[in-house]
Amino acid sequence: MTSTPSTRFDGPRPRLLISAFVMNTSSHIMGGQWRRPEAQQHRFNELPLWIDLARQLEDAKFDAIFFADVVGLYGDYDGGWASLLKKGLQVPSNDPLILLSALAVGTKDIGLAATSSVIQSHPFQFARQMSTLDHLSGGRVAWNIVTSVLENAHRNFNATELTKHDERYDWADEYVEAAYKLWEGSWEDGALLLDKENGVHADPEKVSKIYHRGPRYSIDGPHLSAPSRQRTPVLFQAGSSGRGQQFCAANAEATFTLAPNTDVAAKYTAAVREQAVAAGRHPDDVKFLQGMHFVVGGTAAEAARKADELEESLDIEALLAHVGGGFGVDLGGLPLDTPLGDLETEGSQGHLTAIRASVRGGNPTLRDIALYRSRANRVVGTPEQIADRLEEWQDAGIDGINIINQTIPGSYTDFIEGVLPELRSRGLAQSDYSPGTLREKLFSAGPRLNDRHPAAAFRGAFTEFSAAAENKPATISV
Repeated sequence: MTSTPSTRFDGPRPRLLISAFVMNTSSHIMGGQWRRPEAQQHRFNELPLWIDLARQLEDAKFDAIFFADVVGLYGDYDGGWASLLKKGLQVPSNDPLILLSALAVGTKDIGLAATSSVIQSHPFQFARQMSTLDHLSGGRVAWNIVTSVLENAHRNFNATELTKHDERYDWADEYVEAAYKLWEGSWEDGALLLDKENGVHADPEKVSKIYHRGPRYSIDGPHLSAPSRQRTPVLFQAGSSGRGQQFCAANAEATFTLAPNTDVAAKYTAAVREQAVAAGRHPDDVKFLQGMHFVVGGTAAEAARKADELEESLDIEALLAHVGGGFGVDLGGLPLDTPLGDLETEGSQGHLTAIRASVRGGNPTLRDIALYRSRANRVVGTPEQIADRLEEWQDAGIDGINIINQTIPGSYTDFIEGVLPELRSRGLAQSDYSPGTLREKLFSAGPRLNDRHPAAAFRGAFTEFSAAAENKPATISV
């Protein structure tokens, strides 16, 4: 079947970018589904689970496997955090950066994306870790930049309370600037010589300190890793508030969205693209990946039956604890018909806005919140029906999908075997990988950030602080 005509594109529809959205834990988004007999995500501590999944996705030509992460508990639910342990609400969970190093060895083409918050690692250390991973993977690493909405996460890293929403983005502004200086400005191309014949390992004129001085960080440099194939990893970001959109438009190459419908998606993507232009970038410098989950059936009736079975396994309390934790509000012990009211939060403001927009009148109940978590961004149907729906999202400004799972590996197996053939028949999914780095595969451009990105301003900016320039001749006193 061919694609339907699009009002967004002059010619044929471009392919969709396709990523798998996972987390190194038992219960990520869809609370309770880890209990299903076929679900294997309870084996999250076992490396073969992730190697097998990554290879399955790579065989299917997924663009990336995208790991979420948190560095704290989701607040309180029903008076404390005991229920978070009982429900397995993203605790325990493991560090995705460590796992990516193993997946880099076990795969050769798929992109490896990891979430890391600005609160959890000093930018000098983090920049070195990502450069190392980019070297080991042959240039396939991406970073999802987050600021952490969980108060417990901030308390785990010396804070006494959750940093205010907009202040977190001020923090992120400095964090990425320091990282850009290290990745883009510390080493010039060709600095690492490895000249065995002449005994010169690196050129002192082409390696510089950065002397970053800011409100939070003081970093001399130089970057201890030589430039990797991408230098800066592919940059993802997921902020949807006004301040989050501003940060995204200035920095992100791709953004993970959870728009409740195509109308909201169209407004959001248009707003961010407009802000990207105002920041000196092109509107297509930012790609949008919509978080979605799929229930696939050979017939519409079969798909509906499978959706009902999955809903029977959902843990409503786990869903409410997850959402409430992001808001910083204990939603436990309340009737499901309790309205959200005029809740104000320093937590996930973009998510709160999306939930309010999902119900008429903008005042959702706790039941609405649970249903939003389980049904929003879900597409139930035959492969043809799902492909039709994805074309509607594409017309709304979405460039790809970040596939949320109900079960691992089942959710991805169903999509690969059921939906991908239909997408490929419409030219909406790739059949093979393009050569090169993740950035080259995703954007059909070079391996490095383009010159419009703010990080490009730091290229060649620190030559006055090169090792050669700062070297002082030795003096001998007699």
